[in-house]
Amino acid sequence: AELRKASKRMTCHKRYKIQKKIREHHRKVRKEAKKRGRKKPRKDPGVPSAAPFKEKLLREAEQRKQRLEELKQKQKLQRQKEHEKRRKLEAKKNDMETKEKVEGKEKAEGKESSGKSKAKTKKVLDKNSKESFCRELRKVIEASDVVLEVLDARDPMGCRCPQLEQAVTCSGGDKKLLLVLNKIDLVPKENLEKWLNYLKKEFPTVAFKSATVTKDRTMEQFTKRPARVDLSRTTQHLGSKCLLKLLQEHGRTQNKPIQVGVVGFPNVGKSSIINSLKDARACNVGLTRGVTKSMQIVHVDKQTKMLDSPSIIADPSNSALALALRSIINTEEPGSADVFEAADAIINNCNKQQVILRYCIPDFRNAEEFLTSLAKKKGMLKRGGVPDMENVAKELLSEWTGAKISYHSEPPESQKPPPYLTDAKIAEMQEGFNLKSLEEGNNATVQGRK
Repeated sequence: AELRKASKRMTCHKRYKIQKKIREHHRKVRKEAKKRGRKKPRKDPGVPSAAPFKEKLLREAEQRKQRLEELKQKQKLQRQKEHEKRRKLEAKKNDMETKEKVEGKEKAEGKESSGKSKAKTKKVLDKNSKESFCRELRKVIEASDVVLEVLDARDPMGCRCPQLEQAVTCSGGDKKLLLVLNKIDLVPKENLEKWLNYLKKEFPTVAFKSATVTKDRTMEQFTKRPARVDLSRTTQHLGSKCLLKLLQEHGRTQNKPIQVGVVGFPNVGKSSIINSLKDARACNVGLTRGVTKSMQIVHVDKQTKMLDSPSIIADPSNSALALALRSIINTEEPGSADVFEAADAIINNCNKQQVILRYCIPDFRNAEEFLTSLAKKKGMLKRGGVPDMENVAKELLSEWTGAKISYHSEPPESQKPPPYLTDAKIAEMQEGFNLKSLEEGNNATVQGRK
């Protein structure tokens, strides 16, 4: 249960008494200051109009003021970096402690710390991090009244998690599931409309485009002069009004504040959606997977609370294409064969002509030939002029995640809902939402898209 803060309300008698004592205290302070003969500091008269070089002096004063503001900004950013560094060090320390425990256990059993033991330690650490991710995700789902499953518009079916959908729909109570089709600016309009028509037959679906650069609340200055932060690169976000209106109307039907959990695979834009709804950088975002490691609570308004969650962990036994499309391949691990498989899967499923034009390289027969040409063009060569295939494959995967390479899938021809999603369940998930208003909002979002 949520702990409520103690009320600050008091009786008028008590409030007036406090105000009276404050006035008496101020009077006493003024009286003592008068006895000591202290005077108020004189107000700066400014530069007289008749003074020579007045404009130059004013300009210098303005520049000094700007430098002070910039210095404050730098100090604030430095404090943030130090805080982030401390958090990373603490996480590293926890991992080291786990590693030491595992190694100590092995020594007690009389085992040698060979390559096998190191691999085993790594597996234990990975397992611990995965368990903590799953625990946080489960916590978000249990605490939510409405669960938003975020899908990448380029491959919506690949981003759906049947186990999660079944857990939410069969949980009982008034828990609802909404689908949010994010990154709609990366697919053709006709393809987007087809997917909206396909998905809305199963769950209410909202078309969305997140803002890629949002105002950082920590960088705002609560002064009369605005902070000198470049916000000109802030991109337009679409669908936020429609989604917020839908959630607020649902909250009014429930007659209580609602908690909205945001779930999905890595890099589908969960934290970016929350930032777009809040219209400020409330959550950290990035192209690397696993930026969000624990549940984060963001108050959008008095009636709506958003819960950001870690990503869904996919089974590694999935195909290379499925893992690549979901941005699940670990590019930080050196010598990973998965990187080459993922790069191969992406090249084989993207438009060949578009890839050639994008990178300005000659025609290629397979992924290996493409990576070789790209490495030579970018100058990514090892000693002796050998193409650095691994690093160029990693760069390709990061550009796929950052939406520099275009790809989109088509919806299935026939629609067969899963066994757990009966007509009664579909009606139950749609109950409490204004579907007509949602349809109008989606149409406006699609039309407003560039």
